[in-house]
Amino acid sequence: MREAVWAELLKIRRSRLPWITALAVTIAALVCGMFMFILADPARARAFGLLGGKAQLTGASADWPGYLALLAQAAAVGGLGIYGLIAIWLFGREFSDHTVTDLLALPTSRTAVVAAKFTIAAIWTLLLALLLAGLGLLLGTLLALPGWSAPTAIDGAARIVATAALTTLTTTPLALAASIGRGYLSAVGVLFALVFAAQVIAALGYGAVFPWSVPALYAGIAGPGQDPPGPLGLLLVAAIAAGGAITTAAWWNRADHTR
Repeated sequence: MREAVWAELLKIRRSRLPWITALAVTIAALVCGMFMFILADPARARAFGLLGGKAQLTGASADWPGYLALLAQAAAVGGLGIYGLIAIWLFGREFSDHTVTDLLALPTSRTAVVAAKFTIAAIWTLLLALLLAGLGLLLGTLLALPGWSAPTAIDGAARIVATAALTTLTTTPLALAASIGRGYLSAVGVLFALVFAAQVIAALGYGAVFPWSVPALYAGIAGPGQDPPGPLGLLLVAAIAAGGAITTAAWWNRADHTR
């Protein structure tokens, strides 16, 4: 397991994807900060025209609780795309780069290889969540948003990390899709379908029982007057995570890797 994790770290160090994902998270934090900047002054929002209108449509309030809630929602909605691409890249690149047969020839069990990839994905997404929370705290301070308190900041940052963790759990089926599809393309198609379905099903009112909608609802995307997903939704997320991980490991252990 240790050797497999080390091998994955070497691949990441030589890739541009960590920098791309960090840039995407930075842009998300900046966009949320820009919305707060606009919403803090209604006259300024009108001066921004359509952009100001879009900022007002977020329903966020220009204070610390509103800003941290908006960042948590970004971790859910944008995170599904970013974290999903991480899972797809970790598993799909072995087939696209034609390194899978060399990888499986090593004296390391296939289960350890899969576990190492999921471990790296979890650490990677955690670091991105901490980056988002850290940038949010920095930008909120620069904007001098009202409503600051240490408990509010801690609670908001914890919600961002928890939302990112829930979102990450829903990406394990994408690892299976990348493995079965032997590359990126089919898994990216599945990712797009899940992102679309999560939005539509949440809008129809059934997001609490659709695992890929649960993180956004937990982050409060439905508004302050709506209840967060209950135990059933969280259990479904855990079931999807476990099912995706177990079936991916089973596929790697039993599937033909001659191509």
